[in-house]
Amino acid sequence: MHSSSGAPGPTDPYVRVRGASEHNLRNVDVDIPRDALVVFTGVSGSGKSSLAFGTVYAEAQRRYFESVAPYARRLIHQVGAPAVGEISGLPPAVSLEQRRSSPTSRSSVGTVTTLSNSLRMLFSRAGDYPVGAERLDSDAFSPNTVAGACPECQGMGLVHDTREELLVPDPSLSIREGAIAAWPGAWQGKNLRDVLDALGYAVDRPWHTLDRKDRDWILFTEEQPVVTVHPVREAGRIQRPYQGTYTSARRYVLHTFADSKSTTLRARAERFLSSSPCPVCHGGRLRPESLAVTFSGRTIAGLAGLPLTELVGVLGAAHGDETTRVLTNDLLARIDPVLELGLGYLSLDRAAPTLSSGELQRLRLATQLRSGLFGVVYVLDEPSAGLHPADTQALLKVLTRLRAAGNSVFVVEHHREVMRGADWIVDVGPGAGEHGGRVLHSGPPRQLAQVEESVTRRFLFAPAPALGPVPGHPVRKPSGWLHIGPVTRHNLRSVRARVPLGVLTAITGVSGSGKSTLVAAITADLPGADRLVTVDQKPIGRTPRSNLATYTGLFDAVRRLFAATEEAVARGYRAGRFSFNVAGGRCEACQGEGFISVELLFLPSTYAPCPHCRGARYNPQTLEVRYRGLTISEVLDLSVESAAGFFADVPPAARALNTLLEVGLGHLRLGQPATELSGGEAQRIKLASELQRLRRDHTLYVLDEPTTGLHPADVEVLMRQLNGLVDAGHSVVIVEHDMDVVAGADWVIDLGPGGGDAGGRIVAAGTPERVAATAGSRTAPYLAAGRRGNPIAP
Repeated sequence: MHSSSGAPGPTDPYVRVRGASEHNLRNVDVDIPRDALVVFTGVSGSGKSSLAFGTVYAEAQRRYFESVAPYARRLIHQVGAPAVGEISGLPPAVSLEQRRSSPTSRSSVGTVTTLSNSLRMLFSRAGDYPVGAERLDSDAFSPNTVAGACPECQGMGLVHDTREELLVPDPSLSIREGAIAAWPGAWQGKNLRDVLDALGYAVDRPWHTLDRKDRDWILFTEEQPVVTVHPVREAGRIQRPYQGTYTSARRYVLHTFADSKSTTLRARAERFLSSSPCPVCHGGRLRPESLAVTFSGRTIAGLAGLPLTELVGVLGAAHGDETTRVLTNDLLARIDPVLELGLGYLSLDRAAPTLSSGELQRLRLATQLRSGLFGVVYVLDEPSAGLHPADTQALLKVLTRLRAAGNSVFVVEHHREVMRGADWIVDVGPGAGEHGGRVLHSGPPRQLAQVEESVTRRFLFAPAPALGPVPGHPVRKPSGWLHIGPVTRHNLRSVRARVPLGVLTAITGVSGSGKSTLVAAITADLPGADRLVTVDQKPIGRTPRSNLATYTGLFDAVRRLFAATEEAVARGYRAGRFSFNVAGGRCEACQGEGFISVELLFLPSTYAPCPHCRGARYNPQTLEVRYRGLTISEVLDLSVESAAGFFADVPPAARALNTLLEVGLGHLRLGQPATELSGGEAQRIKLASELQRLRRDHTLYVLDEPTTGLHPADVEVLMRQLNGLVDAGHSVVIVEHDMDVVAGADWVIDLGPGGGDAGGRIVAAGTPERVAATAGSRTAPYLAAGRRGNPIAP
């Protein structure tokens, strides 16, 4: 049953959930106060997100669909309703998730926050125009509109082109041998070489021996001649003559980069391109008439390129009439919450794809502060992700302001300071997957101290361990040093760094201090003799077709087991029959995805189970084959923990599964779609894939905020793995904000002291004790305070 009433009652101050069974939730009943800051916590996979997002927010969304057009109502059965008996007292909800999908290249800080709209209005209404110039609409100041975009670069600010040394990296090769590396592979590349041969060009001579005129035509011509090609006969194959069209290497690369829908092909084409500022707008992205308008002596591109902290100074010092004052005051009021959340180092023109998921979510949160909504439930996913402890207090102030404005704030969170600042805690667990799914505590934080089953309480109430090495891991001595720099990139200015090898190094600093830029320099400067493994939080795939089993290679072993069963052998089924990525054994209605994409007008598209196979991915004939009583679909539905027992005597599968268990991913299902995984889970899957093929030669492992999205208990599991890598003779460098982790490192490099122009230098480097004693470091006070800060007095 799904209650469609449930409007907040005038006297009942609770959202009351009854019979929640989404994912691993076990028929949960829980009462959650409205108009409060509520933290949902528990180990990874405990069911906290299933309760907050999969149940509470999903039911609010379902009711919204039901209240709008019949078109949307017809889609509800496809999207699915949450598995819950009833929810009463549920107000409208706004979700601020850490979206897995990447924003487009035209999206920026300004467009995400809508601050660009206000700045364009300021230039339209209060800008200084050249004498005799007509006043322009605000659209004329947007690079994303026809009215505003520079016609030369279509509003991108850059023009892409190529040159011979990019297209032909090895001029000693002949065209037949693949000298033109930018051309496609397989038949398409062979076709272009055969067409050139038919046109009379010397395709078997080394490239550098060809005439300059011929080389230029082959690489850069816009002509597309058609000739008859007589292919060379290959063994056993007779190929008939055909009409072949020539396309130059430059034309092929530019068209692929601009028009291909394949991200892989676009990324490959980009390798052969060089980018330079547009010669017409010089990177300003706008038409000349738009760039002729100024405010306080700067173009709109000039102001959009300033860090927000500087932009505030320019706007605050501006003089003008009443219109100017109203518009600048509005802009300043909108920028204020962005600064409050520690994002003042960002500029409005900063491309959204370059932002972390935590930065993006905080930008959206800042925008909500100005929305004026009240009486809604905000459901947030790890808003502290990527936040230095110095910025966490500001985040708490923002969350309490949302609550004070008459809203309910439901936060899925592991950060101890956020938990301590909450009015109410819902602790889900005690373990992950089938060992979780119960609400252990729903009440004020202090009362959690009495709940013995809770894993969370140990981290909130236990005395803080002293600063220093992790027990069992005394501070290790470097086996050597990597010398980096001088690095001048983004806000780093001629920075030199020494990175110790053979130890665990933590790179710290507030958001925007230059941590990621320094890490990029470390990976670029690594000597060729060393092996580099970068383990980031990017998704392991962008559709439900990608999952943990396929990514780790585990699925290959599983498919071979099914193909070897008596039933499969009798039917002539080979391993490919059990792949959902190729025709044959898969359900053709959903092409083996198990899901179909449901397009909703004015809303993001969503995925719903395939109505034919009901999410099983395979056709009925394939599902008739069983291995030890399970179908291939049922095996994909096993948790890593269950599968480890099921395949314990199958070495290739057992090795992969045990490694996944070691990094704390026992709760994930083998076939869990990549779209359902958090950034932290994706990162640990990549780490597990590396660990299962651990080599003996020295490797530098670089991880960007590996503890993001992890409960403190899961952090302990992860750190055991990373320390194990160091003990095995490898080097580990992590960008990190968790002071427990930093305190247990062998070496710390602290950047700052601030973000943007106020950062970009090394403030301190050395052991955790040494950095904790450094004056002027914003990290030092939090490191010196001990690993867990101040525990709650129960």
